[in-house]
Amino acid sequence: MKQQEITASVVSAAYEVRNEDLMLECRDDQVLVKVERGGICGSDIHYYQHGRAGMSILKQPMILGHEFVGSVAQAPVDSGLKVGQRVAVNPSQPCNHCDFCLNGQQNLCRTMKFMGSAQFFPHVHGGFASYVAAQPSQCVPYSNKADSKVMAFAEPLAVAIHAIHQAGDLVGKKVLVTGSGPIGCLVIAAAFAAGASEIIATDMSERCRALALEMGASLSVSPTDETTTRQWLENGGYFDVCFEASGAPAAIASTVGFTRPKGRIVQLGMGAASVDFPLMPLLVKEIQLTGSFRFINEFAIAVSWLESGRINPLPLLSAIFPQEEVVKALEMASDKSQAAKVQVTFN
Repeated sequence: MKQQEITASVVSAAYEVRNEDLMLECRDDQVLVKVERGGICGSDIHYYQHGRAGMSILKQPMILGHEFVGSVAQAPVDSGLKVGQRVAVNPSQPCNHCDFCLNGQQNLCRTMKFMGSAQFFPHVHGGFASYVAAQPSQCVPYSNKADSKVMAFAEPLAVAIHAIHQAGDLVGKKVLVTGSGPIGCLVIAAAFAAGASEIIATDMSERCRALALEMGASLSVSPTDETTTRQWLENGGYFDVCFEASGAPAAIASTVGFTRPKGRIVQLGMGAASVDFPLMPLLVKEIQLTGSFRFINEFAIAVSWLESGRINPLPLLSAIFPQEEVVKALEMASDKSQAAKVQVTFN
């Protein structure tokens, strides 16, 4: 057991985030990772603003962050990892014993310990710290030549790639992405990489629509542009696949009309608790509606795609702050009028 002094960005209640000096314990079978940088996710913002993310409510102080990369400071001899090796850390810690895990569906594990999450008590600390302890299986190495600003997008890109896998073969398909925030834009990039012939995006924000075009959309429009959206309703629907990434009730309901008969809707936006949903048209058109939650082996795929340059996420990077200014980083990330993805660097 190794003890390591760390500086961690800890949330204890709404609008109560501070950097604290703590002692980290790293077991002999764990990897000690020196964190280089991390991206702020929507759940981090919810913990900062509300002291909760959905049904996960803070009951004790917790280290934020689940999108982060670093380098190996110490590793078990038989791990295959070397000191100094750069790694992206998969925040998923499934039990690997339940039926879901044994069937290769680890993202559905009912006892999943996800880093930076208050779902369980004690909470699972995240990666916004100078050092973290992780299992060797969580550490995915990448080249020293790769840019850490790029590689810090591995976790959200994994979410997008999993959604692509939920949609099936996209080669030659017409795709709609509703909601062009960071996840929606990464879905656009992943759909483009997966061979979609046409990708159209919607968002209320002009800034987000511009980012959608940079990430590979051929057209980006406001959902209030009825002249354009009305055309998508003709002949029973225009799109083969719709990815709903906003979570807005109106957007969720709209996808049924926009999707052609026998098409597919992939729901990954999580904003709405309940929706007035057009069930009858869904049935009559035999549209497949599927959920998409987190990722499985897509994390390693995301690392590979980013490392090789298959996807460039940097148009989404709005700002970078040092850990000392983590509250400023959270404030900027909370302002969707000016920020898509904000990163924090760690010394």
